[in-house]
Amino acid sequence: MKKITIIVPFLNEEEVLGQLYQRLEQLSQTCSSYQFEYLFVNDGSEDQSVSIILALQEKDSRITLLDLSRNFGKEVAMLAGFDYAKGDAAVVIDADLQQPPELIQEMILWWEQGYSDVYAVRKNRKGETFLKKLLSSSYYKILQKTTRTTIYPHAGDFRLLDRKAINALKELREHERYTKGLYGWIGYRKKELFYDADERAGGATKWRLSSLANLAMNGITSYTTLPLRVSAMIGAVVSVVGFIYMMIVLVQTLLLGASVSGYPSLMIGILFLGGLQLISLGIIGEYLGRVFNETKKRPLYFVEEYYEGQTRDDKRSSGES
Repeated sequence: MKKITIIVPFLNEEEVLGQLYQRLEQLSQTCSSYQFEYLFVNDGSEDQSVSIILALQEKDSRITLLDLSRNFGKEVAMLAGFDYAKGDAAVVIDADLQQPPELIQEMILWWEQGYSDVYAVRKNRKGETFLKKLLSSSYYKILQKTTRTTIYPHAGDFRLLDRKAINALKELREHERYTKGLYGWIGYRKKELFYDADERAGGATKWRLSSLANLAMNGITSYTTLPLRVSAMIGAVVSVVGFIYMMIVLVQTLLLGASVSGYPSLMIGILFLGGLQLISLGIIGEYLGRVFNETKKRPLYFVEEYYEGQTRDDKRSSGES
């Protein structure tokens, strides 16, 4: 019997964990020919989420809780899930029930047909504003045009990964992670499925504008050096234009006796060139900062506690009823 690990990274999701478990339990009954492991990864929750998972574990030995020492972010929490997943395949799903667990059954069917990465693409998301949709679509278009790595727009982390894909992702230990890009970078056979995202079953979203901006910056700096090239090209163009203008002013002054442009034009030139220099330094700084983080070679995460579900035989041997 093949084993499938359901990886659930969560942060302060006490309102939805019970509902999620019920949906996953219904899935396991539908797919009774497979063995399931529920791996919950706590990414620094401060509510009762851990207590709820441990209470569920008392009833279901398939539940495992990986309690990280603090909040490391979803990208690192997923990697921790890959590190501890024991299944022949693993499914990453959010705890908020915006992604339907029932779709996992179809993912398994395509996995059995030889696909190593069966990913879900949301067609619609209830409650998502038009501006957010526009910015997301524009971002993915720009990112795809700037890199050779295939980017799958609107494909999140909700996907089934074969063991060989999991092992490949485990080898990529970079700190500034953009897992959506890593899925495409590792390759392997992929299958696309579609779903309509529901509203959150409870609680509030953990994503803020600053978090989304940082994730977007990681995507750009992780998979392309185009910003550096663009800044270099702009610098070259400005230098050529500046040299031509310098020759024009020199000729007008020496041969025609024309007066040199005064204070306004001088200030415009200084401010324009100064702005370009600051932008270029900022771009270089973003890349340099990421190099600095990688060179420190720090572990990506630490584990506070690992609660592995006990089987009935384990409980009997330990004297439990």
